[in-house]
Amino acid sequence: MEFGKNLFNGIIPENPIFRLMLGMCPTLAVTTAAVNGLGMGLATTVVLVGSNVVIALLKNVIPEKIRIPAFVVIIASFVTIVGMLLKAYIPSLDKSLGLFIPLIVVNCIILARAESFASKNNVMNSLADGLGMGLGFTLALTIIASIRELFGAGSIFGISLFGAGFEPAIMMILPPGAFLTLGLLLALLNKVTATK
Repeated sequence: MEFGKNLFNGIIPENPIFRLMLGMCPTLAVTTAAVNGLGMGLATTVVLVGSNVVIALLKNVIPEKIRIPAFVVIIASFVTIVGMLLKAYIPSLDKSLGLFIPLIVVNCIILARAESFASKNNVMNSLADGLGMGLGFTLALTIIASIRELFGAGSIFGISLFGAGFEPAIMMILPPGAFLTLGLLLALLNKVTATK
């Protein structure tokens, strides 16, 4: 029961992007295409799950004075693994995401979950939290990227939906489109979930 609650928590009630407003740098930068949003989200999910589990396992071994540096080393190890796997097996995605893969190390979502959750909970709950937060992040990135790609290029996941006659709103795949899309989605979500 607690596993499911921790898993669901990151997807909707405490969604890192739509509720906690964390991870804005990759959210605004890599969401020009749905495949980029999905790829960045899944890469971050792998790092979140791995680092949460290892930190939960080592929480009683890591001295209090070096807690944060130890967390950063653990997170950086998983980011390095993910980066190498992307370079080896999905080089096109690695090239699209570029510098934002190594920057997962300093993504505030990951360090926040390590500090506020994994260092205080057991392995299973930490795994559920990492998975939930990662899936919530992936879902939000993919939604934002899909909207931007749809209006900015007339496609989703590279599949053209409107044919050759479609005139895209180029602004949507430029930086202002990221802010506009995020702002409108936040406003819609707040309107839908507002209590009367």
